[in-house]
Amino acid sequence: MITSVRALKGHGTENDFVLIPDLDGEFPLTAQLVRRLCDRHSGLGADGVLRVVRTEFAADPAVRVQAGQAEFFMDYSNADGSVAEMCGNGVRVFARFLLDEGLVDGDTTVATRSGPKPIRFHEDLISVEMGEGVIADGRSDVTVRRHCEGAADMQSSLTAAGRSVNMGNPHVVVELKDLTALAALDLSVAPTVVPSLPDGQNVEFVVRTGPASLSMRVYERGVGETRSCGTGICAAVLATVGAPVGQDDWTVTVPGGSCEVGWTASGSVILRGPAVLVADLQLSQTWLADVG
Repeated sequence: MITSVRALKGHGTENDFVLIPDLDGEFPLTAQLVRRLCDRHSGLGADGVLRVVRTEFAADPAVRVQAGQAEFFMDYSNADGSVAEMCGNGVRVFARFLLDEGLVDGDTTVATRSGPKPIRFHEDLISVEMGEGVIADGRSDVTVRRHCEGAADMQSSLTAAGRSVNMGNPHVVVELKDLTALAALDLSVAPTVVPSLPDGQNVEFVVRTGPASLSMRVYERGVGETRSCGTGICAAVLATVGAPVGQDDWTVTVPGGSCEVGWTASGSVILRGPAVLVADLQLSQTWLADVG
């Protein structure tokens, strides 16, 4: 019987997570518990939960085969309890925990549902090799609510073409004309995507702000609008520049800060940004018992 459950709180450009160390895979992380942990009123509050487990103890055989490349598996769930394939901000927070805890002593590789992700530490920043990403040929029509100019209590809608990008998880990227249009979006309600991707999608809205810079807002599948999305930042750059090899690094600004996107010589996307741990505590046994 587990009598004490440790939990940490961290964020990457204000995309925030509860992190549960469960190295031997003994703690049942149910969808209900994830929802309660992420609740910003009755739980700790977060966009998702990162469970730290040794890869050899992962429940999924497709993850366990990564044990030879990565000792630790990032078992990631969205705030609504749904399981997600990958999280670019989350994996940096996960890596920060591994380093601070002494579980790794430098550059490492983390197992994820979208494959092993090499990690590099650069003083205050962490970079993740995210893979090449896949830009789809098809387009989707994305309809999103927006505030009417001069009337904050009134709504209209905008429909624009979105470009599909897979970064290990699905994205649809919509380019807008200017920062005013970006600020006017009402992302309290999920954008409508037609056709929707088979497993749903994160939706990124972007504006070019310079030769190699973007501003972005995102509605995350299973969460809602978040302050940042690491895989979405990568998808936004790929949708904007197309074939990346030989391109300069890009800077993407989100409400929670900024990250940089570059590439390896072979075209694999590199995401670089901060990761901060802000709290380390024990979950109340009374609260856990009430979750059920």
